[in-house]
Amino acid sequence: MHDYRIRTATDADLDQVRAVMLDTVYRDFGTGYVPSWHADIIDPGSFYLHPPRHILLVAVDTHDGTVAATGALDARGPAHPPNPRWLADRYPSGETAQLRRVYVRPEHRRRGLAGRLVTELLDFAVRDGGYRSVYLHTNAHLSGAMALWQTLGKIVCDERVERPGAGSDVVHFELPLL
Repeated sequence: MHDYRIRTATDADLDQVRAVMLDTVYRDFGTGYVPSWHADIIDPGSFYLHPPRHILLVAVDTHDGTVAATGALDARGPAHPPNPRWLADRYPSGETAQLRRVYVRPEHRRRGLAGRLVTELLDFAVRDGGYRSVYLHTNAHLSGAMALWQTLGKIVCDERVERPGAGSDVVHFELPLL
């Protein structure tokens, strides 16, 4: 039986955080590391630990102290390109809390970790007081991720429908500020 502690990441966690994130983009996404998409994975401290209004959380297995899952939030809205212009306009940087890198190692899945991380991230956004919306995007082929996000929020753009033939499987969600 595993117990987990959700907490704010520290500099000491960054090697394990990076490993969880890189493993996910290689194994689950099949894209591998793409610098223009994943710069925050290589340097999560600069993106999430140090800027005000940003946070990086970890779920730590209390049995062995390993990072089992990650979740981040920042004040950067979706960029155009690659996202549709109307989406970038609807979720502007500074007013939008964007959830990022909610990743759970396979051996720790189906234990509620992603949901717990998201709850903590949403609480952080509410406490901040400056966010008017919460946004995220995911890949439609990640069935566990799609199921989670559909229970927590609403689809605002499904690129498979809005940009047919473009080869994009990205689905964009808005979550309510609690």
